[in-house]
Amino acid sequence: MAKGWAKFPYAEKQYVYTAATLKKAWDRLHKGDAEPFPKDEAVVEAWIAFHAGEFQKAHDLGLKAGGAGVTVANKAEAIHANYLEDSDSAKLKHFQEVAARAEAQQDAEPKNANAYYWQAYALGRYAQGISIAKALSQGIGTKVKTALDTAVKLAPKHADVNIALGSYHAEVIDKVGAMIGGLTYGAKKDLGLKHYETALKLNPDSAIARVEYANGLVMLEGKKALARAEKLYAEAAECEPLDAMERLDVELAKAELED
Repeated sequence: MAKGWAKFPYAEKQYVYTAATLKKAWDRLHKGDAEPFPKDEAVVEAWIAFHAGEFQKAHDLGLKAGGAGVTVANKAEAIHANYLEDSDSAKLKHFQEVAARAEAQQDAEPKNANAYYWQAYALGRYAQGISIAKALSQGIGTKVKTALDTAVKLAPKHADVNIALGSYHAEVIDKVGAMIGGLTYGAKKDLGLKHYETALKLNPDSAIARVEYANGLVMLEGKKALARAEKLYAEAAECEPLDAMERLDVELAKAELED
């Protein structure tokens, strides 16, 4: 698993930070995940690799550093798997690894919101990979919801948790309908939409918040949401990426517009 991750295809100088420039840009770069600036230099190095799109290096450095480095490792592996891994089986394996590592991190740091967020993210993407219906029948939906609810309690200003909660409500309602979704999985349309709005308020420069909001609107409202979804994709495509992950989000929005 450790060898030969796909290369980030848009490597550009502006995504390469030093410790000093990273510290300056940190608040804007981490509005999504609300991760505090690391105290450990080794973890700073891992984040520098992450922001530059060197996801495998970020993962390896993060694991080596331990502690807060586990979060970088999880984020790097999850983002790489989501955007750059072509093999479906390898992608699922990556998500399983991240989910397991994040769950172990929760035991070590029960107040670390990102330990719960990355477990939920990885399980959510894994669920999309095997089919939401199948994942719900395996109890994965409940696990995702529990992890996200914990994360949002620990970090109410975590924009990405709000995006994920919006998507949880949308995906469940889309697959099983509003009635079963509400009764069995606590999924509600108005709550889902509210979480997307909150995410955009917390992170107004986010391309991915717009892309996921657009996807969620179409799931929740069907054809009547298409014009609004298009507008959100267009706004996302215009966002200014400050690092590799944001660039991948913007490219995703551009691809959605072309479809």
